[in-house]
Amino acid sequence: MALSKLKKVDLREEWKHEAADFTNWLAQDENLQLLSEEIGIDISLVQTEASVGKFSVDILAEEDNTGRKIVVENQLEMTNHDHLGKIITYASGFDAEIVIWIVKDVRDEHKQAVDWLNEHTDDKINIFAIRMELWQIGDSPYAPKFHIVSKPNDWAKAIKKSALRSSDLSDRKLMQLEFWTQFKEYASAHTSTLRLRKAYPQHWYDISIGNAKSHLSLVVDADNEQIRCEFYIPDSKPLFKALRDTKDTIDSKLPHELEWMELEGKKASRIRTIHTIDFADNANWEASFQWLMDTAQQFQSVFTEQLKKMKI
Repeated sequence: MALSKLKKVDLREEWKHEAADFTNWLAQDENLQLLSEEIGIDISLVQTEASVGKFSVDILAEEDNTGRKIVVENQLEMTNHDHLGKIITYASGFDAEIVIWIVKDVRDEHKQAVDWLNEHTDDKINIFAIRMELWQIGDSPYAPKFHIVSKPNDWAKAIKKSALRSSDLSDRKLMQLEFWTQFKEYASAHTSTLRLRKAYPQHWYDISIGNAKSHLSLVVDADNEQIRCEFYIPDSKPLFKALRDTKDTIDSKLPHELEWMELEGKKASRIRTIHTIDFADNANWEASFQWLMDTAQQFQSVFTEQLKKMKI
């Protein structure tokens, strides 16, 4: 078999102008999704060229499910002090909690600066320095690749947050944070189709499926020795009832016993399945990761297909 060579392409071959070409390309849903998958944060566009006083940020966005503000600054050149100052200005102007600096390459001193900011700010501030790459095989179309050069350290930030509040995270919270951190690493290593997000010291882990009215929620319940996968609807009883009308179809496509929980008197509804396992025993973690990843991917496939048919 004849093999072709992988060739790196200069960014300006595809995007002559940062604002007119690259920013408009990145603002498209499918390209923001590529960025989302790389950094593990679900990004929804709010506006391009959003004003901050006399300046404008390339992309203003927000995180699905949380609404946290995201600013994206593009620089198809090497990093410089001017753009480092701009991203701080934009973050403060929009009270953004996530900053993404996309560049041709990162100078060592600027990587050090971003690392320092991530280490010395609380868990509300998260800064990514990302090298943009274009690759080609033979005469194929160019393939974009986001390469993370610097990113927040979720574990260190959680520990710092607890120290600043003068109270340590409980042993259970530390275990939950470590569990979800390792789950995210496990799913990434196994090329999961899930939109993996930042891990937090809590008993649940939410996953966006690209629908504003619903998402997946993975749950660890140490008291009852359970792990659960849920299709969670925060505030739409009509959506739950519409899905329940197709209950037989959904039940037949999923290899799990489902609980359909309308939760009368509450805004939320859920459809879930339960697996009994003692997640407090670290020896069971890999089996838990496998079940959660496989089940979530099955839920994602079946429910997103159903939502598309319903045009919801």
